[in-house]
Order: sequence, then structure tokens, then C-alpha cells
Amino acid sequence: MQAPRPFQVMTKPNGPRCNLDCTYCYYLEKDRLYPDTKKFRMKDEVLEVFVRDYIASQRRAGAPEIWFSWQGGEPTMLGVGFFEKVVELQEKYCPEGAVIRNALQTNGTLIDDEWAAFFKENQFLIGLSIDGPKDLHDHYRVDRRELPTFDKVMAGLETLKRHKVEFNALVVVNRQNSRRPRDVYRFLKENGVDFMQFIPLVERSADGETLTGAPQQDDEGIKAKVTPWSVLPKAYGDFLVSIFDEWIKADVGKIFVQFFDVQLGLWMGGPAGLCWFAETCGQGLAMEHNGDLYACDHYVYPEYLLGNITETSMDELVTSPEQTQFGLDKRDTLPKKCRECRFKFACNGGCPKHRFLQTPDNEPGLNYFCASYMRFFKHAAPYLRTMADLAHRGQAPAGVMEIVRQHKERASGATKAAAKPGRNAPCPCGSGKKFKACCGRIK
Repeated sequence: MQAPRPFQVMTKPNGPRCNLDCTYCYYLEKDRLYPDTKKFRMKDEVLEVFVRDYIASQRRAGAPEIWFSWQGGEPTMLGVGFFEKVVELQEKYCPEGAVIRNALQTNGTLIDDEWAAFFKENQFLIGLSIDGPKDLHDHYRVDRRELPTFDKVMAGLETLKRHKVEFNALVVVNRQNSRRPRDVYRFLKENGVDFMQFIPLVERSADGETLTGAPQQDDEGIKAKVTPWSVLPKAYGDFLVSIFDEWIKADVGKIFVQFFDVQLGLWMGGPAGLCWFAETCGQGLAMEHNGDLYACDHYVYPEYLLGNITETSMDELVTSPEQTQFGLDKRDTLPKKCRECRFKFACNGGCPKHRFLQTPDNEPGLNYFCASYMRFFKHAAPYLRTMADLAHRGQAPAGVMEIVRQHKERASGATKAAAKPGRNAPCPCGSGKKFKACCGRIK
């Protein structure tokens, strides 16, 4: 067996059970995997095996922190008592010196003072699903009676804030909210959200709409059938650029956007902080309520079932030949267009689940969001390079905001003292580089 490496498990303790019926949800249908199951609730014996073995595995792999990720479905439907049991087991099997953290993804509609007090006391990091202002959020995120959920989610958000619970917002970027990026970003800021994740939604459908000839220039020629709620590639690229332009002006170091943080790390030469942009994958798995372990949260299908943790150790399942090959396929099936792309280091072909287009040379495996990422990379490259340069010189990347401000002053002629240096002159930021190779790249 291979030497263990740190891995993460997205744990579904109540399977696909949820009190909402979001139009775009892909996980509710997973109940078909377990047609004989009526009660999707992780049994105590399965939970104990998981907590015990996951902690042991992460310690053997040398993980500095041991993160448990609880998702669904809607995990709060299990009640506070279930997660009190989780904490008890973690304390029982936690070796001296180990740091254990919990992250829980929730739709927020069931969060009350009891939940928030528990999260605060046990230092849970909460991911709150919210898609923007009321009209955008309620377009797809409805309950089982098709009633809007925004007001309940906002009540949950305010409860988390009142109890000073650490949380971030997870926004599903869809056909509707992708058209109003600034409204989404400003709404989150105004409601005290400092950490944001923007997850693009695309879902293939045999009877969906074909994007070929769609009335957006960058989407023409895409031969794929997707659902009406899937975000279009051009729209997602514009969404990222619009929010980046808001962020780069005044929010660097204050607001943390996962996509931007991951990209800055890559532009600094570091490893990918998100599996989508790593060269290989296979270290982010998904576990169902009964202990079944799957290759990835995007691949919870029978053909990607690795085994059950109550029958086979997690180390053995994670390092199995099947899972190893699954992870290597991300790199080995990359089309030539991607391998030769100047932005390969920042993308690596994206998530394999999204690689269902063909390249101009008719080679399979091009990511649906390729045009989106290219749009962002080309626009943000000068800023990301400048931020990386600042960090490498031991300065805060947030210094880019002052550079942007100075450039705007020069462009508007607001001050003669800030006259633009010559292209070959030393850069005024003190990097030691020529202006054209440093801050001169920022428009």
C-alpha cells in the first residue's frame, strides 16, 4: 500500500435528505443509490469508525490540522445532538497535540440560537449557502412547497453573526445571478460576509438547451446541452472579472474570495488551494451516510464507489489503484490545447467533471469553463503578478490597491506629481525592476 497522504472527506451524515428543493440541486437524486433506505441517518457505529480512522489516517499522513467536513443534503436536520456526539468522539480519539476542526455546510434555514451557541463553543466553521439578494436567491432556492427561503436564510445569517460564529458564504453562480455580479458582491459585503466562495453551476442534460448559437459571442459554437439554470461560460467569466474589479479597488486583505486567493497562491508559485486547479486530484472524497466512500463529491455514482469504511480501511481505499488512477487521469487526459496553454499553471484543465467540450482540433476533454477562466486570467494577470511580486518582497499584497489608485490618478491627470515614469525607468514601487516589467503592467 502507498504511503498515506492527507486527504479530505466530504461527509454526508444524512445522505441527500434536505428540507429544501432547490431547482438546481444535483444531490437529492442520490437517494436512488439506496432504494431500500428510508431513514438517511448515519448510525453511531459508522460514525465512530469514521472519526477514529480518519483522525488516525490524517495523523499518519502528517496533516497539521485534521478537518472534518459535514455536508448534505442538509446536515442540521440531524439535530444538535448528533454533532454533540461527533465532538465527543473527536475528543475521545484525538491524540495529544492534534488540532481538530469542523466545517459544516448548511442552507441556514434551521439555524437558531441553540445551533449557533453550539457552533461557537466548538469552533465550527460554517458555510452558508446564499445566492445573493432576495430576488436572485429565491429564484432557485425554494423549499419543498416551492416557497421562497431568503428570509429564513437571512435570519440564520444574523443568528450566526450575533453569536460571533465564523462563517463564509457559498454562492452558486447560476444563469440568473451571473448577470448581476456587483449586486451579489455588494449584497454580501453589506451583510458582513468577509469570506466568499463563488461556485459555477453547470449541469448536462440530454433534453436541455444546446448552447450552439447562443446570443453571447463567446458562447457561440459550444456544442453541449445544459440545463436552463446552468451559467453560460461568457457570463461566468464576466462575473469573475466584475467582482475582481470591485475587490481590487478597496477590498484586498479585507474581503477574502476563494477563487482570487487560490489564484494568487498559484501565481506566487505555490500549490493549488483548490482541487479544481491542481495538476492531479483524488484527495477529496465523499462519504455517504452508511460509510460508502466515493472517489469525489462530483462522482457519487456506482462506478466510482471505492468501498465501505466499515469493511476496508480508509487508507486502503484512498490509495487503491482505482483511486490513484482516478487522480492521475486529471493530468493524463489533458488536451494538447491545455498542455500548451500559457495559463496551464493556474488552471490545469479545471475540474474533470466540467471537461465535456471539444477543442478546436476536435480533441475531447476541454473544460466548459475554459473561456471563463481565460477571460479572467487575461484581465487579472497584471494585478496578480504585482501582488505576487509584493508578497515575494515581504510586502502585503494589499499594496496593489495603492498602485491601482496611483495609476487612476495618472490616467485622469489628477496630480502632476504622480506623472507616469518612462517604460524603462525604475519602478517607483521599489521593486528594482523596470516600470514596464512591474507596475506598468497594470492598466
